[in-house]
Amino acid sequence: MVATSTLKTKSSDCISDLVERRYDQACIEKELDFWDHCLAEPQRSADVSEDRTCQQLAKMFENCLSRAKKTTLHCSSVLVPEKLTRRIAREVLRLASCEPCGLRGCVLYIHLELDKGCKRLERIVYDAAVVPTFELTLVFKQDGTAWPSLRDFLFMGTCFAPSFRHVLKLSPGFRLVKKKLYSSSAGTVVEEC
Repeated sequence: MVATSTLKTKSSDCISDLVERRYDQACIEKELDFWDHCLAEPQRSADVSEDRTCQQLAKMFENCLSRAKKTTLHCSSVLVPEKLTRRIAREVLRLASCEPCGLRGCVLYIHLELDKGCKRLERIVYDAAVVPTFELTLVFKQDGTAWPSLRDFLFMGTCFAPSFRHVLKLSPGFRLVKKKLYSSSAGTVVEEC
């Protein structure tokens, strides 16, 4: 259903026309109530859209970690602190908000900081149809307080099958580095969270 300001909400002609086409009247009225609310409070509509984008970004980070677990990190599981991906998504949206194309102009590099340096996990272009205007580098951090796994104390292959891998635990902290691509004088913004 499309909402426009010229739509006569809840007019009997509009509803009866939709009911004749076998739409459920209660569903129609509920949908119209939602759009009436959105038109009356445009900020609320923007909040709903931003929340949806935040959820999509958080899911994108979780999928990246899931893929990296199998290919790059070679571990059985990655433990992610509760709401970490959601916090990161909110920060990414905040940094993208002042850009000419917003999040659509973002190229996102995702890394994991390990004891021996950084490991690149993935490169994500949010919208390939838009020329990138800025880059964000997200660096997940490994939790240094985690106990070493038993595998670290044993020789590989002596007690466990070759498919056994360790569990990687992420820290609640992360680093975001923003680099503008369209301005030579803009510089780089580093945010440690």
